[in-house]
Amino acid sequence: MANEFAKMRHLKAGLVAVIMIVGVLALSLFAVVSSPDFDQDSPAAWNALLAGMSLGIPLISPLLLAVLASRQVDIEHQANGWLLQSTSGISPGRMCLAKFVALGVIVTAVTLGTSLIALTLGKVLAGILAPAPLGHWAGFTLSMLVVNLAVLALHILLSATVENQLVALSVGVLGCIIAVFSLGLPSAAAHVTPWGYYGLARAAGYQGDQIQALPIAYPSIVALAVIVGVLFTVFTIRFDRQED
Repeated sequence: MANEFAKMRHLKAGLVAVIMIVGVLALSLFAVVSSPDFDQDSPAAWNALLAGMSLGIPLISPLLLAVLASRQVDIEHQANGWLLQSTSGISPGRMCLAKFVALGVIVTAVTLGTSLIALTLGKVLAGILAPAPLGHWAGFTLSMLVVNLAVLALHILLSATVENQLVALSVGVLGCIIAVFSLGLPSAAAHVTPWGYYGLARAAGYQGDQIQALPIAYPSIVALAVIVGVLFTVFTIRFDRQED
């Protein structure tokens, strides 16, 4: 773990995290100022901010998560780190797990931090006077966190399996497109890919010509966490057996 955090400093993971935070906040605030129905006194004012975050996260996160995972794994490919760590008793599967935990700390801090900053800006900058829907907000934040971590885990596996990191980055770009399109897809179609779950986790969006709060598909988010957890475990065990 200490080695993974040390590698992050040289790989500028902090810069990628800052870009993720700033990008999501900018899109969220733009959704507020551009909404013709925005009313500081109305409880529905928070829906515009939630809708902005529901768009900003899937528009930005898939690619930047791919960048984080790719850079953290590619250093092992370039420096033959897999073999070096194996001689020290650390298997490739354990290394992938360490990379997921280390990057997961960053992604968790970014996701929770972005949500808290957006909540604060809604009060201070946008001047929303109505009480914030804290329960719905917390559920949205945790759901997006689960989806982000699931996508991160899959990208770590992809980057570890395929040495050419252009493949992983191309998948990240494709993920952004799918994630954004999933916001308008039927629920059944959104379940097909991991990026589609961004659409299932959104908290607000347009219904007709107005922005309204939307129900979050919590059972689907939990199912995604379980499925990706199983896949990550299976593939990391296979990495170890290949080395044996």
